Formats: sequence, C-alpha cells, structure tokens
Amino acid sequence: MGEILDEIADCVPALRRYARALTHNRDGADDLVQDCLERAIRKRSLWRPIGPIRPWLFRILLNLHRNELRHLRRNPTAASLDEFTERLATPGSQFEHAALAETARAMERLPDEQREALLLVAVEGLDYRQAAEVLEIPVGTLMSRLGRARTALRQMTSENGRPVLKAIK
Repeated sequence: MGEILDEIADCVPALRRYARALTHNRDGADDLVQDCLERAIRKRSLWRPIGPIRPWLFRILLNLHRNELRHLRRNPTAASLDEFTERLATPGSQFEHAALAETARAMERLPDEQREALLLVAVEGLDYRQAAEVLEIPVGTLMSRLGRARTALRQMTSENGRPVLKAIK
C-alpha cells in the first residue's frame, strides 16, 4: 500500500500544474488536486497496475474538473475580486515573459477539448496513447485535437502572419 501512495505523491506537482492550467485559479487548482488525491486514495483498490499511475490520476482530475464545470453551468456564481485581479497581473516586461503570457492567454481561449489535449501532451509529457486514455478518446481524435490546437495557437500568437513566438512543437 505504501508503494502506491508514494507513486501518487510523486505525481502531485504534475497534477497541480495541470489543474492550474485547467482552472486558471490557484485556489481552485489546489482544491481540485486535493479532491483528486482523496478520490485516488479512497478508490486505490480500483487501480490496475498495468502501466503508470499518472494517467489514471490525470483521468480522475479531469473528470472532477468536468463535473465542476457542469455544476457551474447549472449554478453560475460571480467571480471573486481576487480572481479578477490575479488574471490582470502580468509578469515583467522581458520578451520571454510577455511571450509566455501571450501563449497562456491564447491557450485559455482554446476550446476545452483542445486545451486539455495540448496540456497533457505538451506540458505534462504524456505520450499520445496515455493522453488519449486520460481523455477517453481514440488516439486519432487526440492527434486531430492537438493539430487544431497548435494551429489555433500559432494564429493567435502571430503578428501580420509572421510568428512572434517560436513554433509550438
């Protein structure tokens, strides 16, 4: 039992990164990761060690996030002032910070399905098969979503048809 808990603990930084990218809110991301960890520990008997535990945890986190989005659509709430001011805060004026902020804003504008796929592959480093498992879609569908996401990001982060940032891999 201790081994699975150690594996889960090793995944916490990646879960926090992914949750933050999905929610755009530090507190919301922390709550989402906590809910994910609680569920994973409570349901650890369902884990079948046929591969890495990381995709299983990402699937739990993503399902919890989607459930929360459905709940918010049915019961909308006003955004807090802290959340609003956090979004207005921008990094220093260096080109790299500006480019990173521009890319992050562009990623926020992607459709959820494209952003989820791109984050799993480009940020979290999951291979296509693992990312497709997390999203519960065929690998071909994942590749299509990634292609559309990358094309959209290139368009959103270009000036006069010329890329401002290096091409997104």
